[in-house]
Amino acid sequence: MSAFTRVRGYRAAAGLGLAAALLAAPATPASASASASASAATTAASAIRFELPAPTVRRPIGTVALRLVDRSRPDPLVTSQPYRELMVSVWYPARRSDGLPLAPQMPPLAAAGFDRDTAADLGVKPGQVDWAATRTHARAGAPADRSAGRLPVVLFSPGYEAPRTLSTVLAEELAARGYAVVTVDHTHEPDQVEFPGGRVEHSKLPPVKTEEDQAKLFKVLLEARVADLRFVLDELTRLNRDTGHGRGPLPAGLPGALDLSHVGAFGHSMGGATAAQLLRDDPRVDAGANLDGILLGPAATLGVTRPFLQVAGGTTTRDSEPTWKSFWNASTGWKREARFAGAQHFSFFDLQAIYPQLAGRLKGLPIAETIGTIDPERSVAAQRAYLTAFFDLHLKGRRTPLFDGPSRAYPEVTLIP
Repeated sequence: MSAFTRVRGYRAAAGLGLAAALLAAPATPASASASASASAATTAASAIRFELPAPTVRRPIGTVALRLVDRSRPDPLVTSQPYRELMVSVWYPARRSDGLPLAPQMPPLAAAGFDRDTAADLGVKPGQVDWAATRTHARAGAPADRSAGRLPVVLFSPGYEAPRTLSTVLAEELAARGYAVVTVDHTHEPDQVEFPGGRVEHSKLPPVKTEEDQAKLFKVLLEARVADLRFVLDELTRLNRDTGHGRGPLPAGLPGALDLSHVGAFGHSMGGATAAQLLRDDPRVDAGANLDGILLGPAATLGVTRPFLQVAGGTTTRDSEPTWKSFWNASTGWKREARFAGAQHFSFFDLQAIYPQLAGRLKGLPIAETIGTIDPERSVAAQRAYLTAFFDLHLKGRRTPLFDGPSRAYPEVTLIP
């Protein structure tokens, strides 16, 4: 079972029990060798390529991928490994650097693994899509634009077993709006995480046979994810001080530009639950947002005291999802719930922009059940607007009318009192 069956399984198992999770998961292809043969038979020239929508602000942005190693704890899924290593990407406003390459959405070996092991869960056969071809709008290693001022930091945690690379659209938008966005892979949970030197780490999730197994696994993963993000904050604090020689891993101009006195966190699916728990546990984090995730851990019942935004697909409500109700009732800080009419769970990451481009050339893709019936461009625009407005309000102190009531600009979004 690979990433997207598990994401569906996460939502079902967390809310309805293991039996529902198994029913929710589509069947894995019966023959991996047949898939490999199909991939080999499809030439690169015939594979479909897609593009990501550009940020709404026409400002140069940069990105850098970092390997971070936490030697204070073992890997929670590979206990023989006495350290925890992560891959993260930092996205930020940059100086114009046309001579530098545009960074790929997925690094090449991770893209190959995604094509081979994961894409079938989206109805895409190996070799049909060139996942390695997509370029972001960020220049790899570009010098930071110091004229943008100090940059509030926003951490991103992806969904259950999902890669950080499939939430590039929102990361780029926030970077263009004047944030340093740090997207994090939780190693050994996604199907593939590519490290420097051509090494790929694969999922090490244990088999789940009972609801008790599922509950134990979610507890381990949530604790690991929160610890990952806290460690990333520690490392950013250290790297931000390295302003003397320009020899550190951050691009020129970025050390000293990170404003770690203003920190936010958001995530999709289980990443949203991670953001909520991080906000509860770490006083350095000022605000958090959850993109259609079931809440887990103590935060689900104890809530949070600092600003939090719940973003819901059309079927997620406080009546249908008990953790949303308990979290809402217990949270005492600024809070809003924004429901996107016609959206589905997978509307809230890059599939919202990618899937419609594939649908014109691949027959039978389950568009409505995967990304809903909401207009894809409208959905992306609204997500960008509400997430940016939330962090602008709570990390930059910029007033916004979006959370005061219905918006004529975004009639697809309803604020739930």
